[in-house]
Amino acid sequence: MNVTVNVECTPEEARAFMGLPDVSSIHEKYVQTMLETMDGTVSLDQMENLFRSFSPMGDAGMRLFKQMMDLGLSSSGMGTTKKG
Repeated sequence: MNVTVNVECTPEEARAFMGLPDVSSIHEKYVQTMLETMDGTVSLDQMENLFRSFSPMGDAGMRLFKQMMDLGLSSSGMGTTKKG
């Protein structure tokens, strides 16, 4: 026997129903801080270091992300450029 229940609600309603806290103000503050920080960076190397510091797994996370991007670009036929 299979039972299917469809519930239509907004993410805010789902969070309230599940008893999760409303973190929208924290999210807005985080995004604003990130934008201000990124506006302060000047070069691509500084931007890369900034993103590397935000990566959940540090260098390993950045390598994984780069591999995924390389795979996507190679399958699209655009190829990638090697950074020396």
